[in-house]
Amino acid sequence: MSEWQQLARRNSGDAYARQYADRFARLEREGHDIHGEARFVRDLRRAPARVLDAGCGTGRIAARLAADGYDVLGVDADPAMIDVAREDHPDLPWQVADLAALDLGETFDVVLLAGNVVPFLHRALDQAVARLAAHVAPGGLLAWGFGTDAAHLPPGCPVVDLAALNLAVAAAGLHTVARHASWDGEPYEAGCGYVVAVMTAAGGSDRVSFTG
Repeated sequence: MSEWQQLARRNSGDAYARQYADRFARLEREGHDIHGEARFVRDLRRAPARVLDAGCGTGRIAARLAADGYDVLGVDADPAMIDVAREDHPDLPWQVADLAALDLGETFDVVLLAGNVVPFLHRALDQAVARLAAHVAPGGLLAWGFGTDAAHLPPGCPVVDLAALNLAVAAAGLHTVARHASWDGEPYEAGCGYVVAVMTAAGGSDRVSFTG
């Protein structure tokens, strides 16, 4: 059982995957905005760009992007989360895959990691970042967002070592071109507790061309 699965079961019980999906469905019914990540992707690349939702969970973001015209694939290491994604969105492709050993045989215009996926990669950070970078198409982007301290993470979630993450990014041949404090694009300041970063291949453009 993975670190994520142990934490999810401890916090939410055996039905954690269904509870996770139902929570966001309820928030949307109540009028809350749950699509910040999808809007962020729309500002990076226009549909029908190919998007890999890495650590897709129960498919909330991938499903929204698909509805917006993107060509999406969702992958997650947790079979329970993928089971719910397949149940709720049977028309979309989903795969169970370990991000540290990811080998899909294709590349993507955007590789996205949302929902605090990165902290759960801390035991295999170098391998995971390298495998994710290998799935970014020429001219493509990798984007992730996560809490950087315990106050901005679920109870019990590991806190990623940012220095180690920066080294893994460099070793994978990636170059950070934008950094924000939220998926809504708020300015990032060190110590703010949350980071959304956009990366491209080292030596590429030194800025992101937002489609607005």
